Order: sequence, then C-alpha cells, then structure tokens
Amino acid sequence: MTSAHHALTAQASDAAIDTACRLLRLPTMRAQAADTIARAEREGLSYAGFLAELLMAECEDRDRRRAERRIRAAHFPREKSLREFDYRVNSNVDPAVIHNLATCEWIAKGYPLCLIGDSGTGKSHLLIGLGTAAAMAGYRVRYTTAAALVNELVEAADDKQLGKTIARYGRVDLLEIDELGYLELDRRGAEMLFQVLTEREEKSSIAIASNEAFTGWSRTFTDPRLCAAIVDRLTFNATLIETGTESYRLARSKAKQNGKAAN
Repeated sequence: MTSAHHALTAQASDAAIDTACRLLRLPTMRAQAADTIARAEREGLSYAGFLAELLMAECEDRDRRRAERRIRAAHFPREKSLREFDYRVNSNVDPAVIHNLATCEWIAKGYPLCLIGDSGTGKSHLLIGLGTAAAMAGYRVRYTTAAALVNELVEAADDKQLGKTIARYGRVDLLEIDELGYLELDRRGAEMLFQVLTEREEKSSIAIASNEAFTGWSRTFTDPRLCAAIVDRLTFNATLIETGTESYRLARSKAKQNGKAAN
C-alpha cells in the first residue's frame, strides 16, 4: 500500500515548516527557513546543501545559547573579556601565559590558578575573562567572592544544608574565588572554606585572586596549620601569576591621557 503525496502550495509549505519547527523546538531553523529557501532557489543549492545550512545554523545557535546560559549561571559581577585586557599597561602579565590558560587545558586537568597582586592590577578582569572563556568552551563555572562564599556556607550550616552546598560547589568544573585575603575569616568560616577546597582537590579546578602574597595569608586564616593546608591545596600543580603593585586602572588612565596629550 503506497501513501499518497500531495503537492503543497508555497503558503501551505511555509505553514507546515513553521508548525514543524515549533513542535520540534527548532527556533533558528524556523527563523531562517524563509531566507535560506529564497537563497537556495536563487543560488541553486542542492537539497542536501539547503538542509545542511539550516541544520548547522540551528546547531551553532544552540551552542551560543548554551554558552550564554553557562555565563549567566557563573554569576559574574560584570562582563570582562580577555581581548580587552591591555598588556601594554601591565607588563607583569605575560600574554602567552594567558593565551595558554584560555585553551582551558588546565581546567581539563583540574589544576588551580592563583592571581596575586595589589588592587587595580587586573586580577578580577583576568579571573572573569578566563571564566568566561571556560564557559564558552563548555565548562560549568561559578564565580564568587571569598566573603560571599563563606557567608553562604555559614548560612547553609545553620540551616543544616552545608553538605548539599559544598557538593554543589564541588560539581562545577571551575570555581573562581575573588577577593581572597581582603577580610579576616574566623576559624569556623575558614574551616568551611577548607572543606570546599578539599571537595575539589585534584579533581576540579579552582582559580583565586588575592591582594595578599601567600606569606600574608596568616592575617586572613589565623590558624597557622589551616592556613598552610589551604595554601597547599591552592598551589599544588598551580599556575601562579603575579599581577604586580601598580594599579592597572591607573596605568590605563595615564596611557589614555598621554595619548590625548600627544594628539
């Protein structure tokens, strides 16, 4: 028994494509179908070529939307791109090292990253830029400040949800902790932070930014043994980048001023 095939009018075909794309949840194919059909007819694309173009457009747009969702889920405080980082005003940062980190190989291996330098030297910019690159590459990223993370852990412990919270932070591929070393942590907060680091040790990457050299961390983690254990967790197999002492923002402002003066 053969099924009957009825030729559809152009209007009916358009309606059928629109309905099918809605049902199959193919928004990009639905949006681009009319233009692609017109171009296929104009340029004489084969059926296979026409179909391939629509399918590739859908795949690329899905990848883009997934990346956007991962970036939103990371909770970055602002947008920062590695392309925007001006290496000319911070010679302490080696572009080759950053470009290598942008490949995300260190995340695949579960290695740590430590950015150490004074305020305004570009630590947060690099942290967010590298986190954004990782999210775009398909990794699950979570950004937080040290104070916000410790506060969340303390609240979770009070609500008897500490285990779940630590496990949630353990599941992301890259955990970024900014502003570590700005505030002194009490023993309870420091111990909870240590539990998060232990949960991720040699399994998933941690990237931290601190305005204190490791020798000054005893002011943040007042227990010497706990401080040593935390430094050990964060530095084993780590990439260490010292961003220097001169404010990146100040140097960039001076460079812009000098540029205007030269003109």
